[in-house]
Amino acid sequence: MELALINDKGAPVKGGLTASDDLFGRDYNESLVHQLVTAFLANARQGTRAQKGRSEIAKSTRKPWKQKGTGRARAGMASSPIWRGGGKIFPNLPDENFTQKVNRKMYRAGMATILSQLAREARLSVVESFDVEAPKTKLLAQRLDAMGLKEVLIITDEVSENLYLSCRNLPHVYVVPVSHADPVSLVGSRKVLVTKAAVAKMEEMWA
Repeated sequence: MELALINDKGAPVKGGLTASDDLFGRDYNESLVHQLVTAFLANARQGTRAQKGRSEIAKSTRKPWKQKGTGRARAGMASSPIWRGGGKIFPNLPDENFTQKVNRKMYRAGMATILSQLAREARLSVVESFDVEAPKTKLLAQRLDAMGLKEVLIITDEVSENLYLSCRNLPHVYVVPVSHADPVSLVGSRKVLVTKAAVAKMEEMWA
Protein backbone atom coordinates (compact mmCIF):
# COMPACT_ATOMS: atom_id res chain seq x y z
CA MET A 1 0.00 0.00 0.00
CA GLU A 2 1.35 3.42 -1.00
CA LEU A 3 0.74 6.17 1.56
CA ALA A 4 0.84 9.89 0.78
CA LEU A 5 4.15 11.34 1.96
CA ILE A 6 4.32 15.13 2.35
CA ASN A 7 7.06 17.62 3.21
CA ASP A 8 7.08 20.58 5.61
CA LYS A 9 5.17 22.68 3.07
CA GLY A 10 2.40 20.11 2.66
CA ALA A 11 3.52 19.23 -0.87
CA PRO A 12 3.55 15.54 -1.88
CA VAL A 13 6.91 13.79 -2.05
CA LYS A 14 7.58 11.60 -5.05
CA GLY A 15 7.41 7.89 -4.40
CA GLY A 16 5.33 8.09 -1.26
CA LEU A 17 5.77 5.54 1.50
CA THR A 18 5.25 1.82 1.04
CA ALA A 19 3.30 0.41 4.01
CA SER A 20 1.77 -2.92 4.98
CA ASP A 21 -1.34 -3.96 3.06
CA ASP A 22 -2.59 -5.76 6.17
CA LEU A 23 -2.77 -2.42 8.01
CA PHE A 24 -3.56 0.12 5.30
CA GLY A 25 -5.16 -1.99 2.56
CA ARG A 26 -8.14 -3.64 4.28
CA ASP A 27 -11.73 -3.45 3.10
CA TYR A 28 -14.02 -1.26 5.18
CA ASN A 29 -16.03 -3.18 7.81
CA GLU A 30 -18.66 -0.80 9.16
CA SER A 31 -20.10 -3.17 11.78
CA LEU A 32 -16.65 -3.87 13.23
CA VAL A 33 -15.79 -0.17 13.42
CA HIS A 34 -19.15 0.55 15.06
CA GLN A 35 -18.57 -2.16 17.65
CA LEU A 36 -15.06 -0.86 18.34
CA VAL A 37 -16.18 2.76 18.80
CA THR A 38 -19.16 1.76 20.95
CA ALA A 39 -17.00 -0.39 23.21
CA PHE A 40 -14.37 2.35 23.57
CA LEU A 41 -16.97 4.94 24.59
CA ALA A 42 -18.70 2.50 26.94
CA ASN A 43 -15.42 1.57 28.65
CA ALA A 44 -14.76 5.27 29.27
CA ARG A 45 -17.96 5.68 31.29
CA GLN A 46 -17.53 5.99 35.05
CA GLY A 47 -21.05 4.87 35.94
CA THR A 48 -21.16 7.05 39.04
CA ARG A 49 -24.64 8.52 38.50
CA ALA A 50 -27.41 7.29 40.78
CA GLN A 51 -31.16 7.62 41.34
CA LYS A 52 -33.29 6.95 44.39
CA GLY A 53 -35.73 4.09 44.72
CA ARG A 54 -38.98 4.43 46.65
CA SER A 55 -37.33 3.18 49.85
CA GLU A 56 -34.74 6.00 49.69
CA ILE A 57 -37.11 8.93 49.11
CA ALA A 58 -37.44 11.29 52.09
CA LYS A 59 -41.22 11.13 52.35
CA SER A 60 -43.58 9.81 54.97
CA THR A 61 -44.84 6.27 54.61
CA ARG A 62 -48.23 7.31 56.00
CA LYS A 63 -51.23 6.62 53.77
CA PRO A 64 -52.10 10.00 52.16
CA TRP A 65 -55.88 9.52 52.52
CA LYS A 66 -58.29 6.80 53.42
CA GLN A 67 -58.87 3.93 51.04
CA LYS A 68 -62.56 4.55 50.28
CA GLY A 69 -65.03 7.37 50.15
CA THR A 70 -62.94 10.23 48.77
CA GLY A 71 -63.62 9.63 45.08
CA ARG A 72 -59.88 9.69 44.37
CA ALA A 73 -57.67 6.86 43.30
CA ARG A 74 -56.21 4.58 45.94
CA ALA A 75 -52.81 5.70 47.26
CA GLY A 76 -50.49 3.92 49.66
CA MET A 77 -47.65 6.40 50.17
CA ALA A 78 -46.27 9.61 48.65
CA SER A 79 -43.04 7.94 47.56
CA SER A 80 -44.89 5.90 44.95
CA PRO A 81 -43.11 5.86 41.57
CA ILE A 82 -46.23 7.16 39.80
CA TRP A 83 -46.27 10.28 41.98
CA ARG A 84 -44.27 13.40 41.23
CA GLY A 85 -41.20 13.36 43.47
CA GLY A 86 -41.56 9.64 44.09
CA GLY A 87 -38.89 7.00 43.73
CA LYS A 88 -37.73 5.52 40.45
CA ILE A 89 -38.99 2.07 39.52
CA PHE A 90 -35.64 0.80 38.21
CA PRO A 91 -33.12 3.33 39.58
CA ASN A 92 -29.65 3.74 38.15
CA LEU A 93 -27.16 2.49 40.71
CA PRO A 94 -23.72 3.98 41.45
CA ASP A 95 -20.61 2.14 40.27
CA GLU A 96 -22.52 0.40 37.47
CA ASN A 97 -20.25 -1.52 35.13
CA PHE A 98 -20.57 -0.55 31.46
CA THR A 99 -17.44 -2.24 30.15
CA GLN A 100 -17.59 -4.20 26.90
CA LYS A 101 -14.96 -6.75 26.02
CA VAL A 102 -13.23 -6.52 22.65
CA ASN A 103 -10.92 -9.34 21.64
CA ARG A 104 -7.35 -8.43 20.72
CA LYS A 105 -7.79 -9.80 17.20
CA MET A 106 -10.95 -7.73 16.70
CA TYR A 107 -9.28 -4.58 17.99
CA ARG A 108 -6.31 -4.95 15.66
CA ALA A 109 -8.59 -5.66 12.69
CA GLY A 110 -10.78 -2.66 13.57
CA MET A 111 -7.85 -0.27 13.84
CA ALA A 112 -6.50 -1.55 10.51
CA THR A 113 -9.93 -1.00 8.93
CA ILE A 114 -10.08 2.59 10.18
CA LEU A 115 -6.55 3.40 9.01
CA SER A 116 -7.24 1.84 5.61
CA GLN A 117 -10.36 3.96 5.16
CA LEU A 118 -8.50 7.12 6.19
CA ALA A 119 -5.84 6.37 3.57
CA ARG A 120 -8.48 5.72 0.87
CA GLU A 121 -10.24 9.00 1.65
CA ALA A 122 -6.92 10.92 1.52
CA ARG A 123 -7.37 11.97 5.14
CA LEU A 124 -4.12 10.33 6.25
CA SER A 125 -0.70 11.73 5.41
CA VAL A 126 2.80 10.71 6.43
CA VAL A 127 5.66 13.08 7.26
CA GLU A 128 9.32 12.28 7.84
CA SER A 129 9.30 13.68 11.39
CA PHE A 130 7.36 16.28 13.32
CA ASP A 131 8.55 18.48 16.19
CA VAL A 132 9.04 22.11 17.21
CA GLU A 133 12.19 23.81 18.41
CA ALA A 134 10.64 25.44 21.47
CA PRO A 135 7.43 25.05 23.51
CA LYS A 136 5.59 27.84 21.69
CA THR A 137 2.08 27.59 20.27
CA LYS A 138 2.97 30.13 17.59
CA LEU A 139 5.70 27.93 16.16
CA LEU A 140 3.40 24.93 15.86
CA ALA A 141 0.59 27.03 14.38
CA GLN A 142 2.94 28.45 11.75
CA ARG A 143 4.18 24.99 10.80
CA LEU A 144 0.66 23.60 10.49
CA ASP A 145 -0.44 26.62 8.41
CA ALA A 146 2.48 26.03 6.05
CA MET A 147 1.29 22.44 5.62
CA GLY A 148 -2.32 23.53 5.11
CA LEU A 149 -3.57 21.80 8.25
CA LYS A 150 -5.99 23.29 10.80
CA GLU A 151 -7.95 20.42 12.33
CA VAL A 152 -5.55 17.52 12.64
CA LEU A 153 -4.63 14.54 14.78
CA ILE A 154 -0.84 14.17 14.94
CA ILE A 155 0.49 10.70 15.77
CA THR A 156 4.18 10.33 16.56
CA ASP A 157 6.29 7.51 17.93
CA GLU A 158 7.17 9.67 20.96
CA VAL A 159 5.64 13.02 21.95
CA SER A 160 8.33 15.51 22.96
CA GLU A 161 7.68 18.00 25.73
CA ASN A 162 7.96 20.93 23.30
CA LEU A 163 5.33 19.44 21.00
CA TYR A 164 3.00 18.56 23.87
CA LEU A 165 3.16 22.05 25.39
CA SER A 166 2.80 23.76 22.01
CA CYS A 167 -0.45 22.05 21.00
CA ARG A 168 -2.46 22.62 24.18
CA ASN A 169 -3.87 26.03 23.17
CA LEU A 170 -4.67 25.09 19.59
CA PRO A 171 -8.30 24.03 19.14
CA HIS A 172 -8.84 20.89 17.08
CA VAL A 173 -5.13 20.00 17.13
CA TYR A 174 -4.22 16.89 19.10
CA VAL A 175 -0.87 15.17 19.51
CA VAL A 176 -0.69 11.57 20.76
CA PRO A 177 1.86 8.77 20.71
CA VAL A 178 1.01 5.60 18.79
CA SER A 179 0.18 3.75 21.99
CA HIS A 180 -2.55 6.29 22.81
CA ALA A 181 -4.19 6.38 19.38
CA ASP A 182 -7.80 5.28 19.76
CA PRO A 183 -10.62 4.47 17.30
CA VAL A 184 -12.82 7.41 18.36
CA SER A 185 -10.11 10.00 17.72
CA LEU A 186 -9.20 8.44 14.37
CA VAL A 187 -12.78 8.25 13.13
CA GLY A 188 -13.59 11.80 14.28
CA SER A 189 -10.52 13.50 12.81
CA ARG A 190 -10.70 15.33 9.51
CA LYS A 191 -6.97 14.90 8.91
CA VAL A 192 -4.44 12.53 10.47
CA LEU A 193 -0.72 13.24 10.26
CA VAL A 194 1.59 10.32 11.06
CA THR A 195 5.37 10.26 11.25
CA LYS A 196 7.39 7.54 9.52
CA ALA A 197 8.53 6.10 12.85
CA ALA A 198 4.89 5.99 14.01
CA VAL A 199 3.89 4.03 10.88
CA ALA A 200 6.57 1.45 11.69
CA LYS A 201 5.21 1.13 15.25
CA MET A 202 1.66 0.78 13.97
CA GLU A 203 2.73 -2.09 11.73
CA GLU A 204 4.32 -3.80 14.74
CA MET A 205 1.23 -3.35 16.91
CA TRP A 206 -1.73 -3.86 14.55
CA ALA A 207 -0.58 -5.43 11.26
